[in-house]
Amino acid sequence: MTDKSKRIYADGDKYVGEFKDGISHGHGTYTFADGEKYVGEFRNDKRHGHGTITYASGDEYVGEWKDDDYHGRGTYTYADGDEYVGEFKDGISHGHGTYTYVNGDKYVGEYKDGLSHGHGTYTFASGKKHVGEFKDGLEHGHGTITSVDGRVRKGLWENGEFKGRK
Repeated sequence: MTDKSKRIYADGDKYVGEFKDGISHGHGTYTFADGEKYVGEFRNDKRHGHGTITYASGDEYVGEWKDDDYHGRGTYTYADGDEYVGEFKDGISHGHGTYTYVNGDKYVGEYKDGLSHGHGTYTFASGKKHVGEFKDGLEHGHGTITSVDGRVRKGLWENGEFKGRK
């Protein structure tokens, strides 16, 4: 049986929502003493399903959760205006996603363990564009850079450095 109630914890945290067998289960709102707030689904006392967390810093995540971590599709918006929209695994960007920087730069491509990794396109606010392979957040492997004036440079990158045409 699911009931709706509220619980205030000794540290000042508060949960208002559905309970099952004495634990948060179903839809609810968890407000942390430091001002962070999660609104969404719970399963067995963990954030699980769809939910939104707003951090005291102003950062916000809206999307899927699994066992208290971001997991599945979601959007993480930073207080400074940067935004990542894409896939998460175990709390970090992993899979396909788009990171848009407040300065106008944008990366669209694959992520692994929170870093650009695999095939992707990094477009600078100036219009310059790098299309190719990335590893651990850096250009690595074959790629093509197209300058704003249309000049094209193809070649091989290693750890963010152009090594020449290969």
